[in-house]
Amino acid sequence: MTQVVEIKIPDIGDFKDVPVIELFVSPGDTVEKETSLITLETDKASMEVPSPYAGVVQEIKVKAGDKVSEGSVILTLAVTEQPAAATHSETTTSEKTVVAPVIASAPTSPQTIPSGDIHADVVVLGAGPGGYTAAFRAADLGKKVVLIERYAALGGVCLNVGCIPSKALLHAAKVITEAEDVESQGIVFGKPQIDMDKLRAWKESVIGKLTKGLKALAKQRKVEVIHGTGKFTTPHLIQVETAEGQKTVSFEHCVIAAGSSVARIPGFPYDDPRLIDSTGALELKDVPKHMLVIGGGIIGLEMATVYSALGSKISVVEWMDQLIPGADPDLIKPLYRRIKKRYEAIYLKTKVTQIVAGESGLTVTFEGENAPEPQTYDRILMAVGRRPNGRAIGAEEVGILVNERGFIPVDQQMRTNLPHIFAIGDIVGEPMLAHKATYEGKLAAEIIAGHKAIFDARTIPSVAYTDPEIAWMGLTEKEAVKQGIDYEKASFPWAASGRAISMAREEGLTQLLLDKNTRRILGAGMVGINAGELIAETVLALEMGADMQDISLTIHPHPTLSETVLFAAEMAEGTITDLYIPKK
Repeated sequence: MTQVVEIKIPDIGDFKDVPVIELFVSPGDTVEKETSLITLETDKASMEVPSPYAGVVQEIKVKAGDKVSEGSVILTLAVTEQPAAATHSETTTSEKTVVAPVIASAPTSPQTIPSGDIHADVVVLGAGPGGYTAAFRAADLGKKVVLIERYAALGGVCLNVGCIPSKALLHAAKVITEAEDVESQGIVFGKPQIDMDKLRAWKESVIGKLTKGLKALAKQRKVEVIHGTGKFTTPHLIQVETAEGQKTVSFEHCVIAAGSSVARIPGFPYDDPRLIDSTGALELKDVPKHMLVIGGGIIGLEMATVYSALGSKISVVEWMDQLIPGADPDLIKPLYRRIKKRYEAIYLKTKVTQIVAGESGLTVTFEGENAPEPQTYDRILMAVGRRPNGRAIGAEEVGILVNERGFIPVDQQMRTNLPHIFAIGDIVGEPMLAHKATYEGKLAAEIIAGHKAIFDARTIPSVAYTDPEIAWMGLTEKEAVKQGIDYEKASFPWAASGRAISMAREEGLTQLLLDKNTRRILGAGMVGINAGELIAETVLALEMGADMQDISLTIHPHPTLSETVLFAAEMAEGTITDLYIPKK
């Protein structure tokens, strides 16, 4: 019997108002279970929403560009079988939801654990920031630990082809742009002579120092490291394909820290070396004359900052109506004003529909409100986010729940539905940030060692290392409005900061969101140089439940950019003296 059901957006973590960037189906299409219906895009990742049932599409309820949240209706679907009734481990309404972990009453008896070539109290799959933190903390707590890493060096994407090399190159870019900016103050340098080989070698030396340090830390803690690709074969056994052959590792407990991979838009010529992802961009093979960045999120804009400083003419295309869609518009405006002068073009509300490889370059066809005529570029950077590796490690085959987006659901103790297996980092959900993974890795290790703890962080800060930097934490203004929270906003312009003016960088802004009744801090955002360093004070304030008076009565050193947090709190309290605010 045919039944028409509504297919809705499942649990997508803390994200609200996520833009729809692509639809894969039309009315009348027949779809199978797990067929991708739409793609959503946050500032850090793209995610596909699959169909929970097989059936025929009746009516599409969304279009590209719409913003959706958990529970938003995507489409109606005529299914021939009635959805099964909900069980204790899965809630079934008119849509597929993320499966909540079901914690068993006790872990499997040690006697049932198979014996591998190596046995560990704790095995950690993945040696990124979360993985090596979990391994080192577990070892410090007396556990025998095995750390499995598919690459030759520890540190994962972040250290080897992500956070660290990008920041090294951003430092070089900052030196170049500061030398240009200081001309207005009467100091003129000649055009920089860039030795790409030396710059690349310096970047690699930064990575090398840190990876060697991790190797030494693992050795000091007697953590056994196995380099190879690991996959589960039983709930207590991982098979690792190494350069020396196959090895098996049996374990009492496991921490999955297998991370994420670069997302791709289907149909583009990825076999052409001129179409690169963030990893390719960090290789720094050369400096293209004209470069297009597809995706105006954090990763794309950081690499645009680097290549612009090195001499590339940069164009950015973003489907949404602002850059870095996850941040409040007030924070984006100073960045937009600065880079609009430096970049060749910024196309908002625009997407790429076709890339054709030719001898003279890659010719791009655009579509959208601000779409230009087809343009040809020497290099294109694909920066549309990352996707979790939940389906790449054999987890489902041994009974570990993996949701429709490839994430592994966990509870507040980072446990999967199998109580002896934990998961952390990118693979458990947004936000995909190294500092979140590190926090979770330490927590998982301590719980395995018997500590009574849960994940109870009130916020996870985000930083875009652009020029100027953008940082935010807690509630954004968009989220506060969406949730109907009675809030106030207090903003302090850096144009009134002595330190910012003396650095010729007064375009910045510090703003605080506070509860209108309790006066406690709810969120904060900053745009300006070193915003990423300044945001930590507001994170601590939120964790400690500080109100505006707590912050405004805390003496800050002068003259510093950190004072802007104090001044914003004084704006909220009505005690500011560095600006004149007329009484209402």
